[in-house]
Amino acid sequence: MTLLKNPFNRPTFLSNVAYLCKCLIGVVICYILYREIPQYPFYWAIVSVVIALSPDNSSKQAFNRIKANILGCAIGISLYPLHLPNLVILCIGIILTICIGLALNFNEALRSAMAALIIVTIQVEEGKHWYIALERVGCVVTGCVVALLITMLFNRKLFDQLHKSQM
Repeated sequence: MTLLKNPFNRPTFLSNVAYLCKCLIGVVICYILYREIPQYPFYWAIVSVVIALSPDNSSKQAFNRIKANILGCAIGISLYPLHLPNLVILCIGIILTICIGLALNFNEALRSAMAALIIVTIQVEEGKHWYIALERVGCVVTGCVVALLITMLFNRKLFDQLHKSQM
């Protein structure tokens, strides 16, 4: 039994190169936002874009990860105002995210939802300001939108190439 796959066989290699390109494009776009709009925490968009992208060319998987990210953000933003210790908020959020995510059949995207939850709720600042959580939600959603657009662009290009090769 082999533990490693050959990443250089043609179908796997092309898929891996496409995934690599998607990740690089997503990181570059979000990094530009991070550099050009420094007053907002767009570094969370960088994290979000690489979490939302997937190695396969499935738009369904991308949509599911984006919906899961939005779920994590929604739970995080709803828990953020509670005056409880950060660990308690994180644990309640993880429980809610898993339960609601499973109910919504986001099984494959639960990690994305929990990452978004943590991004929104984690508190490193002295004071707890509601606008910080909203900024983080906006940045996570921005990363998701960038990932979705890249996925759709790559799927469109892939579809066009397959269609041309069949003619």
